[in-house]
Amino acid sequence: MRTHTTPESSKSSAPVSPGGVPGLPPKVTGLVLLVSGVLGLVPSFILAVEKYWLLTNPFYSPSCTLGETVSCLPVMNSWQAEVFGFPNPYIGLVGFALVAATGGALLGGARLSGWYWGGLQAGVTLGTFFVGWLMSQSLFSIEALCPYCMLAWAAMFSAMWYVSLESLSRWGHQRSGGPPRLARTVLEHHGTVLLTWFVLIAGLVIVAALNFS
Repeated sequence: MRTHTTPESSKSSAPVSPGGVPGLPPKVTGLVLLVSGVLGLVPSFILAVEKYWLLTNPFYSPSCTLGETVSCLPVMNSWQAEVFGFPNPYIGLVGFALVAATGGALLGGARLSGWYWGGLQAGVTLGTFFVGWLMSQSLFSIEALCPYCMLAWAAMFSAMWYVSLESLSRWGHQRSGGPPRLARTVLEHHGTVLLTWFVLIAGLVIVAALNFS
């Protein structure tokens, strides 16, 4: 008489990511990356176009100019806006397009290789450090708030967080004995962690803006 055994993985109905850790369905990662990519791509495109218009007309006023404090103009005219010899938004056009494409692929059911996730993790990590530096320059050196830039900040932080969660998920799946409790807690409360981060950043922006000279 034959007996059939049910694999342990089929007994649980909890959402499982490609890395095998409950709490982070692949559709969530895909949706966040798609939305983050689009939200970063749009302001990058607008800033790239308006930078061109500003170069052709020094009297041009960018569409995000709402006053002395909330204005893209001081940021766009700063040396920090062209760190690598060309406008920073060009980097965003490429980077955020890749993030959006990755999110779309995940929503379509694609299972991406480990080398791809490793490369994406390196890219978003470097991008986050760069965006963090640009944010500090905007708040404490240039002393101006660029609405389009802030949207790109939020998009970059979101993309980095969820790519990092995917990396954490995969590491937990490969680890003997499963992921540590802290890793499971982070994965299960991924949205709360990101929201807390945004609240802290918003507080920093408000405090810095109040101290603009």
